[in-house]
Amino acid sequence: MKISTSAFRSALQHIHADEQGAEGAEKVLIIAALVLPLLAVLLFFKEKIGEWLKTQWESILGNTQADTNTNPL
Repeated sequence: MKISTSAFRSALQHIHADEQGAEGAEKVLIIAALVLPLLAVLLFFKEKIGEWLKTQWESILGNTQADTNTNPL
């Protein structure tokens, strides 16, 4: 079974012209290019970020407890 050159060329042109999934793949690659460096930074600084969040949370809790202990009257 021999495929003619014109049929083969036609099939290749059809495959090359089909860009239906290209836009979705490009979106995924762009999102990955943005998310992966951010994830790397978060993993690298996770200890410092955790400490900062803990101090901020304690500061918020400390302020709310001080507000509830004061008598407005």
